[in-house]
Amino acid sequence: MAKTTNINNRRYLGNKYRLLPFIKRTVEKECKDVRVFADIFAGTGAVASAFQDKQLITNDIMYSNYICNYAWFSSEEYHEELVEKIIDSYNSEMITEENYMTENFADTYFSREDCAKIGFIRENIEHKFETGEINFREKALLITSLLYGMDKIAKTCGHYDAFRQGVKFDTHLSLSMPLASKKNNWHNQCYNIDANKLAETICCDLVYIDPPYNSRQYCDAYHLLENVARWEKPQVFGVARKMDRSKLKSQYCTKEAAGAFEDLIQKLHCKYILLSYNNMATKGNDRSNAKIADEDIYRILSSKGEIKVFSEDYKAFTTGKSDISDNQERLFLCICD
Repeated sequence: MAKTTNINNRRYLGNKYRLLPFIKRTVEKECKDVRVFADIFAGTGAVASAFQDKQLITNDIMYSNYICNYAWFSSEEYHEELVEKIIDSYNSEMITEENYMTENFADTYFSREDCAKIGFIRENIEHKFETGEINFREKALLITSLLYGMDKIAKTCGHYDAFRQGVKFDTHLSLSMPLASKKNNWHNQCYNIDANKLAETICCDLVYIDPPYNSRQYCDAYHLLENVARWEKPQVFGVARKMDRSKLKSQYCTKEAAGAFEDLIQKLHCKYILLSYNNMATKGNDRSNAKIADEDIYRILSSKGEIKVFSEDYKAFTTGKSDISDNQERLFLCICD
């Protein structure tokens, strides 16, 4: 029988798992009658998972995050025994045939043996869905299990900008059963579009916004998981074996970030806006510095209503090139007029 896994068993830059008590406490104290909670830069879904007693709207531009959020938060029914049986069968497989993964990624992030297994599993998931053996949520659960399993053994430092060379492949792929609720709110919605476009169409009580802070594009850091999740088998390039990611680039990682943020805020229809943003506008190197200045945040949010700011110390991610101290994660709460 397969082991189990939960939503937070995944490495991810900017993950807010450690800050959930701070975020939850702020919402409970400051925001009244929140029935519909939208997380429009949901990432791995850590923050949304803390508000599963409400109707959830999740969104992420990366398909690899969307498919996991669908697995965790969708109300579509799934057959637990079927998913677990398939996972057990995948764990027992010994694959030697060449496939897309062995041809492009053997002995990079994973051993050739594990690449063969990853490629076989992903192809088989697609086949089972196309032939009607599994529904979309079951497909999402299986892909989630695969992505989490890959993340456990990848020879990286937590992202896929590069792989560690000269290390032994001493751990091998093993899939776990995601512990996804069967009692999610029937009105939950999961999206995979640009957040600024989604803002025009949703109506909710609270919108939580956690955009990229700096110039590090998430599609660069997680290109391999995105590739496997989409399974379009694109050509890959360079030492890091990256696919074309031009359609996944975020404005929030560029000098256009403040303009994109203003456009987003003006489009929102809600009672509360809760923004996560750190105080690293000028603390790190150029890549680490936050792209939206505090004065722009205050100016833009104040156009919608009253602002309150809450802060909590945290340990920032650094590549070792920045002299960073006194880091804080801030929550900007806008009580909309």
